[in-house]
Amino acid sequence: MRKFLKVDHILLGTILLILLFGIVMITSIGVPKSLQLSSGNMLYPNCSSAGVDCYLLLKNHLMRVGVGLAALFVVMKMDYRIWRKVSLLLFIFSFVLLVMLFFVGDKNNTFATSWINVPLPFLNSIQPSEIAKLALVVYLASWLEQKKEQIKSFQYGFVAFCVISLIIMFPIIAQPDLGSAMVIGAIAVSIYFAAGAKVQHLLIGSLIAILASGVFISQKTYLKNRVNAFLHQDTECVEDYCWQSEQAKIAVGSGGFFGRGLTQGIQKSYWLPQASDDFIFAASAEELGFVRIILLVFAYMVIGYRGFFIANHAPNRFAALLAVGITTWVVVQAFVNIGVNISLLPITGITLPLVSYGGSSLVTTLIGLGILLNISQNSTGYAHSSNWRRNRGARRTKRRTYRRNA
Repeated sequence: MRKFLKVDHILLGTILLILLFGIVMITSIGVPKSLQLSSGNMLYPNCSSAGVDCYLLLKNHLMRVGVGLAALFVVMKMDYRIWRKVSLLLFIFSFVLLVMLFFVGDKNNTFATSWINVPLPFLNSIQPSEIAKLALVVYLASWLEQKKEQIKSFQYGFVAFCVISLIIMFPIIAQPDLGSAMVIGAIAVSIYFAAGAKVQHLLIGSLIAILASGVFISQKTYLKNRVNAFLHQDTECVEDYCWQSEQAKIAVGSGGFFGRGLTQGIQKSYWLPQASDDFIFAASAEELGFVRIILLVFAYMVIGYRGFFIANHAPNRFAALLAVGITTWVVVQAFVNIGVNISLLPITGITLPLVSYGGSSLVTTLIGLGILLNISQNSTGYAHSSNWRRNRGARRTKRRTYRRNA
């Protein structure tokens, strides 16, 4: 009980509020897709038609939230140091799943072969890239903790870091899933930087990544069309590639300041594709309006603030790197998704953490946040609470002691 009282309640409360927001919006936005999935080949289905379930998405989403919350609270009770022991196994497991995509992967009506179909009642498929995010965070935190001063070495620090990151990123890029690769790249760089990497090495790596991305995009027609559609939004573009962005902008704009009201959105029913998945932010903005949807943006900022605060007050180097990676994962993915929804970024096809309809993303994200909450329970001083300013001198003394013992 004492441990639970020490958990970061601001972070935990924010996570639960975002989950509740997601449930409300899936209830409001998910009916059109539920009709589509449950009606089969029926012409003009409606909620009163035999065999049609207008709340199919909501039921599946509630089961996934239940599984995810159970995982969060279990992981929150586990000592975060356990993840150091299983980091290599988790890394290998995620790589095997990514390789399996080349043999048994499915596109599920998208451009990328990113899913392995499974016969579960509430989870039709798993997305290995989501598991890979968690695996890379855990393994890099463990590996970089052991490298110490070798991190600054070009050969044993920078080159080795690039190899480890590419082991996960290459099969994701090959799917191709540049959205997930972008998030994983941000995760890897954030942990590497926090571990003490040289800025020159980071600049070299960034330049190589930009050049490689440009070459890769130029070789893939659909990726090139997506980038062109983003760069020329108000001129001619291939309709299939600018349609989603245009409809998302219409949804956000038509919501105005106060929105149309729950269930009253128009774009979700006829024009906005993936309204409950990749474009749930735009669909929500149409129904809630700017004044309300900005609170969701603020909630992700709170997760970022509390996550990095926990990292800064972590009991040791491994916990700090783990906290940095998990926080970067959630926050970067959230703001990349929001950027896509408001046409500030090209379409990437990644979910909005804790909100979108997607089992793999929801459960793995909650596991990651469970680890972060456990670190907050072991943090120095008052890092777990809003009253951390108390006993500032005692906290600094304790932090110095932990650093000497780390």
